Amino acid sequence: MKKLEIYVNSFFDSVIIESSNDDVNVGQYVVIESDKGNFVGQVIRVDSEKNLNSDCKILNLATDKDINKSRSNELKAAEALVEIRKIACKLELDMSFVDASFSLDKKRLYISFVSDNRVDFRELAKRLAQKYHTRIELRQIGVRDKAKKVGGIGPCGLLLCCNRFLNDFSSVSINMAKNQLLALNPTKINGVCGRLMCCLNYENDIYKEARKNMPKIGNLIETDAGTGKVIDIDVFKKTCKVELPNKSVIVINVEDNNGKAK
Repeated sequence: MKKLEIYVNSFFDSVIIESSNDDVNVGQYVVIESDKGNFVGQVIRVDSEKNLNSDCKILNLATDKDINKSRSNELKAAEALVEIRKIACKLELDMSFVDASFSLDKKRLYISFVSDNRVDFRELAKRLAQKYHTRIELRQIGVRDKAKKVGGIGPCGLLLCCNRFLNDFSSVSINMAKNQLLALNPTKINGVCGRLMCCLNYENDIYKEARKNMPKIGNLIETDAGTGKVIDIDVFKKTCKVELPNKSVIVINVEDNNGKAK
């Protein structure tokens, strides 16, 4: 048995399925059965370390007919999304729609949206069911999930981490930015989703460890030149800038300095 990571679509992202079929390899298309319906997906990785999706299984390798039908459904879902936005606008619903996806047999239509508030979308679902003669499922997602689905370019100039490789969103706090001595400017520490950047988490533990024996900015510290106030620190060089009473600034090595912070 081998674990396969299979990309389905932007709504469901990818699923992890165990398979004993040696004919299924990376790049191939398969038909997946799930409690959400059947879909065509593409194998993108073998022996994935992610957790299995117990509600999914591979039915068979996708035929050309399956693949063409799936692609046709994608186009129809994109067209439906335009109509969905129009209907929601008429109903004056505060909803920003992200994507839509039909099951392979088109008996179900899945729609994801973002909203700052809880939305009563029952009338919308009713109208969509009447229009498309299918079961409708609307799912509210967060702004981080939207960024992961849509993708984009981060402040670093690279593709968004959430869209490329992050599978789960770890908690990110403003203290992580403080630990790394970053300017607390939203334009500098927020991602395209408007939330704190996920990458603040990557080096946080390193900075926390490096700062253990460092004085805090604003502390008074004894130096060979007298008592001064710490105005800046470099955690990796283990140095800090100290302003003396005469307003002159000196740089000291914290490990070599025999003085202690007051």
